[in-house]
Amino acid sequence: MNRLNGNAPSRPRIGVLALQGDFAEHIHMLGLIGITAVEVRKVQQLSEIDGLIIPGGESTTIVKLLTRFDFIDGLRSQVESGMALWGTCAGMIVIARELTDPYPTPLGLIDIGVSRNYFGRQVDSFEQELVIKGIEGAPMQAVFIRAPIVNDVGVGVETLASVQNGVGTQAVAVKNGRILATSFHPELTRDTRLHELFVELATEAANDRIRISPDITEGTPSQA
Repeated sequence: MNRLNGNAPSRPRIGVLALQGDFAEHIHMLGLIGITAVEVRKVQQLSEIDGLIIPGGESTTIVKLLTRFDFIDGLRSQVESGMALWGTCAGMIVIARELTDPYPTPLGLIDIGVSRNYFGRQVDSFEQELVIKGIEGAPMQAVFIRAPIVNDVGVGVETLASVQNGVGTQAVAVKNGRILATSFHPELTRDTRLHELFVELATEAANDRIRISPDITEGTPSQA
């Protein structure tokens, strides 16, 4: 990105992984808050964005496609360097540390243990109002479709929202630094507040890039 030191971008560059899943819905939601998102289909695009959303879909298929198109190392590198990341539903499964299922093999980008399809099959989908830490105003309407659950939260991972079920209270939204993961589908509602939160995380990443990138407007410093 052609960003100059001291000139913070008015909007961060956000991409949505467009290999499989409901990426179009996330792009629509971002458009509602003034963000023109990029459909990410090549690993080279990761160096051009400040935040990436991995959408809901088929987690096994997403991991296979990430592997086939050589995304894994590049994605890890960009997240380690500060890029914001958000996994929704299948995306949460993809970025988790470990799963209770033998497949797919998650990428280990956030320190959580996850159970796939925890709430049952497609016919068991439901909606529930959630109070989400960091989101002001009324509770959010959360849409759960073949949703995972967080059954193990690692050190440094903050629980933003939980649900009550037969085994107690379990997390459905978590955050660690600029990495966000949600069991549910905010992109299937009209509530843009979680997308706005992610834009804030991506803006932080954009500002960090400005601080560490060289000033391309200046020539080579003169020798003393």
